[in-house]
Amino acid sequence: MNSNEIRQRFLDFFREKGHKIVPSSSLVPTDDSVLLTTAGMQQFKPYYLDEKSPHGNKVASIQKCFRTSDIDEVGNEKHLTFFEMLGNFSFKDEYFKKEAIEYAYEFITKEMGLEIDYVSVFEGDDLTPPDTESEEIWEKIKKENNENFEIKKFGREDNFWGPTGEEGPCGPTTEIYVNPAGDGAGALEIWNLVFNEYYKNKEGKYNKLDKPGVDTGMGLERLAMVVQKKNNIFETDLFEPIMKVVGNNRVVTDHLRASVFLIADGVVPSNVGRGYVLRRLIRRVVAKGFGNAIEKTVGIIVENYKDFYFELEQNKNKIFTELKKEEEIFNKTLEKGMREFKRGTDPFVLFTTYGFPIELTQELSKEKGAVVDIEKFNQQMQKHQELSRTASAGMFKGGLADESEETTKLHTAAHLLLAALRKILGDHVEQKGSNITIERLRFDFSHPEKLTDEQKKEIERLVNKQIKKDLSVTCEEMKPEEAKEKGALGVFEHKYGDIVTVYAIGAFSREICGGPHVKKTGKLGTFKIKKEEASSAGVRRIKAVLI
Repeated sequence: MNSNEIRQRFLDFFREKGHKIVPSSSLVPTDDSVLLTTAGMQQFKPYYLDEKSPHGNKVASIQKCFRTSDIDEVGNEKHLTFFEMLGNFSFKDEYFKKEAIEYAYEFITKEMGLEIDYVSVFEGDDLTPPDTESEEIWEKIKKENNENFEIKKFGREDNFWGPTGEEGPCGPTTEIYVNPAGDGAGALEIWNLVFNEYYKNKEGKYNKLDKPGVDTGMGLERLAMVVQKKNNIFETDLFEPIMKVVGNNRVVTDHLRASVFLIADGVVPSNVGRGYVLRRLIRRVVAKGFGNAIEKTVGIIVENYKDFYFELEQNKNKIFTELKKEEEIFNKTLEKGMREFKRGTDPFVLFTTYGFPIELTQELSKEKGAVVDIEKFNQQMQKHQELSRTASAGMFKGGLADESEETTKLHTAAHLLLAALRKILGDHVEQKGSNITIERLRFDFSHPEKLTDEQKKEIERLVNKQIKKDLSVTCEEMKPEEAKEKGALGVFEHKYGDIVTVYAIGAFSREICGGPHVKKTGKLGTFKIKKEEASSAGVRRIKAVLI
């Protein structure tokens, strides 16, 4: 059974069980605070509590997922960065443990033809009782189907999920294990069923939910490995065509596949956030000498997945262009960096002067039997970034991608933007965050409503007026109290050091900040707002460029 058949059988099975089939959401979440989509339930999270689901309360999906925590583990039999998660979900008590467990048992044994090695349930502890309900359901299934698999009981670490934060829905899990080798020692978790029946509050108390939910997840790659009777996931039909091109290199195979999906969903290489994750993947491929495999591999991946993910075919040219562009950029860095690495140049200097990734320095050092002092590197980086790191309001919270000429200009423009916002909208405006790359600035600020077109034009006009004045940008060190007296913007409830740096742009803007800035505003060019939107409740976001 190939992977396309497995996907289709899963969707058909749950469609017949009355579930609405929902397409995968993007790898880029709508919530900017979340780096990448990591689980099938992410797009359904609001429906477990108050929000009404537009799909009904029984859904199933095959979700594109990416987990950065697995980057350094890629290459063994189980770990991937990008993977597909098969899942069925129930909101507001549409169905619960009985149906969820019965569906899972039927799909695994009847549809996939697999034999269950054992299942696990939550044994209970001082905080929440044992999940006897799931245990009883499994016992009944065993009896009715003449099964002899074992039901094991594990603690909170293995069989209790959530909440993801300090508070939220959570509950016991039951997990299904199969043993592809049949040797009694190689049991593999194949499906995890989460029963969100509790709500943990801030005081740490677990209260029963009136309407519990079901959230299940099963990795397609792992399921394909078992169904296709392969020794590891890289031997399945999902990876085999790519492996042939890249000489069976697992890391390169994983990273190229992941990069294709990230770019198709709008991520481009950069030095921050998702873009940095993508950049790291591509540069690892190039560093291992497989840049020349990009064109052929992109074609194989698109062909392999286009029936389920049409966005790959639509963005094929863009995917190839971004990959090759990053390869060309990195080849220049790599050539210089490798020379310096061989000379024994310090990892910090390699990174800051030559743009040589610390991860690559670590890998190359490991090959030579050496270890990079990562703690020392982090300390050096922390010191280096003090001028452009986040601090508090009045200092740029999102941080700079680098300290290039472009980001320095945009950083200075962000000061002008904040001052203009306060003059046009009012003194209630405070900076709530920023992110500055070489292409654009993103600026979050407190304001209760959407800006009108006229307000946006006024803000642009006011900022550009200060640019045309070619105002001088000056800095002065002083005590926080003195800065406050002089009207510098900052959060004075925050504990600053004994001395702060105040940057002034003519008489227009005065803020506590660390830099870097241009010396004269005339160097900035023309300020243009590209987009204004909501960031969160009471917070608006502007994306702007200098042209």
